[in-house]
Amino acid sequence: MWYILIPFVIIFLFSAIRIIQQYETGVVFQLGRYSRTLQPGLNFIIPVFETARVIDMRVMTIDIPKQLAITKDNVPVSINGVVYFQVIDAQTAVIKVQNYLYAVSQFAQGALRDVVGGMSFDDLLAERQKIGDEIEAIIQKQAGNWGLNVSAIKILDVDVPQELKEMMSRQASAEREKRATITKAEGDKLAAINLAAAAKTMAESPGAMQLRTLQTIDSLGPSPSNTVILGVPIDILESFRALKINLEQKKPE
Repeated sequence: MWYILIPFVIIFLFSAIRIIQQYETGVVFQLGRYSRTLQPGLNFIIPVFETARVIDMRVMTIDIPKQLAITKDNVPVSINGVVYFQVIDAQTAVIKVQNYLYAVSQFAQGALRDVVGGMSFDDLLAERQKIGDEIEAIIQKQAGNWGLNVSAIKILDVDVPQELKEMMSRQASAEREKRATITKAEGDKLAAINLAAAAKTMAESPGAMQLRTLQTIDSLGPSPSNTVILGVPIDILESFRALKINLEQKKPE
């Protein structure tokens, strides 16, 4: 009759086997009390008297769902992110917190709202890494007591009301127009300075205006459609006027 017990023995043996993967750790409870920690590989437990809970020790990610928060300067924003963490003490993570995934998620949401509430809207847009670092420091203080280590927190998206988006777009457009106007004014100023210097050089150099006139005519090319109008320099007109006056004075009465 002993062979009737063979299936029960096989079931008992299979129930006693626990294979722990390289990235896992097993926490064993004997009659409800912590007994030992199982390492990766083949392990055995006592069925009925012992239970094992397997914990993933790899880096895990959980989303921080979009949170509605008010910045320091009373701007409503909707912001979300992601938390990277891992279990470093399986025994503590199992015993001290009922569900460490849910606990980290809720704690991250509260920390996100607290940090955003202490920053201005401009800082929120420009200092995403700083926000993540502050939230990470807040969560790590508590997560360390749960046997967890928070490695990073990233802010994914910052959304603002449509009216504020339109205002920001108009402000950016006005800034671009302002820079374009300033650049054009600086260019006009530089051009005026260069023209004034060129005019001064031509006034101080005899024949400079005539030379410039010849260069301009040469640059027009041989096209018959070009019409060239030459203006007589004022100094030549003054010379003719002075000569006329001298001739009139020398006429016999």
